Amino acid sequence: MSGSAQRSAQLRKLIERSGLCLPGAINALSARLIEREGFEAMYLSGAVLANSVGGVPDVGLMTLTEAREHAARIASVTSIPILMDADTGYGGPDNAARTVRELESVGVSAIHLEDQEFPKRCGHLDGKKLVPENEMCEKLAAAAAAKSSPDFFLLARTDARGVTGYDDAVRRAHLYLKAGADGIFPEALQSKEEFARFARDVPSVLLANMTEFGKTPMLTVEEFAAIGYRLVIFPVTLQRLAMKAMEGALRVLKQDRTQRDLVDRMQTRQELYDLIGYDSMK
Repeated sequence: MSGSAQRSAQLRKLIERSGLCLPGAINALSARLIEREGFEAMYLSGAVLANSVGGVPDVGLMTLTEAREHAARIASVTSIPILMDADTGYGGPDNAARTVRELESVGVSAIHLEDQEFPKRCGHLDGKKLVPENEMCEKLAAAAAAKSSPDFFLLARTDARGVTGYDDAVRRAHLYLKAGADGIFPEALQSKEEFARFARDVPSVLLANMTEFGKTPMLTVEEFAAIGYRLVIFPVTLQRLAMKAMEGALRVLKQDRTQRDLVDRMQTRQELYDLIGYDSMK
């Protein structure tokens, strides 16, 4: 499988054009499926790490060790670039630097760091608090200096829109780019017009978070690309679909005491074997 440097270089080439669609993997099996279905890159969400791997809320409970292990399993069975949510960098500047080194070493090709206070909250919830911008800039500078490959991509996420307002989000974004970020992730913008305005105010590589049930309206990848966003993540889409399907199946199994009526909704044994390459290992 591809190493981090190769994947990072691959991601840099993909970012040269707008409209890169990155589905969020839940685990290594879903990551295999993302790649098999023809996606050119994938995303690893901190919320999914907390929810699906840890079974806990996305409030900063997971550790760098757990994030690294999650990423390593996924990178070991895929070859496309991986953008990973690194939350607040798991501490201060030295922690952020170590986060880059650890995640890059297992095959991650890009991360984003956010400017929330620890413990952080989901970006589309109220009640968030921001760190001072100089603190975030120190963290970004340390993270940028820790890269092994110059192609490793460092995004700065700002949650300022929902805390101190749009103008502060723009101001912080410019400071973060000067500090060493390669691009900006403006979290929880609230309209297509606001996304377009931000792209004009912060001309750089931009990421849009197309999460469901949040503050951002549902736009297509093409709509985001047309207004200046090169990366569009779908962080929790697969988890939400999978959990709803499992919830329904469990209710049928509890009521009917058999899975007979669920079989036509299932991935078959052969489909699973094809996905994991079982036959090639005989």
